[in-house]
Amino acid sequence: MKVRKHIFFAGCVQGVGFRYRALYAARGLGLTGWVQNLWDGRVEMEVQGEEENIKTMISRLRAGTFVAIDSMTQAEVPLQEDEREFRITG
Repeated sequence: MKVRKHIFFAGCVQGVGFRYRALYAARGLGLTGWVQNLWDGRVEMEVQGEEENIKTMISRLRAGTFVAIDSMTQAEVPLQEDEREFRITG
């Protein structure tokens, strides 16, 4: 089932290639959405697609070299049917 998640990642998630790792994982899994760094050191993401593929993406992010996700908060948000790609926005 297709879902859209709004996720905040905290920990060692900036300056370690997290956004680019997310970009490549999302595109490889057919997911859409966006990811950006926040001023407080967290990373914010909205990702849309099959729930199992989103779980796989998050597992790949957790396995990243130098990446250490200390906490993750997520909420389901409405789908954006017209979205066609995953991108880095900030």
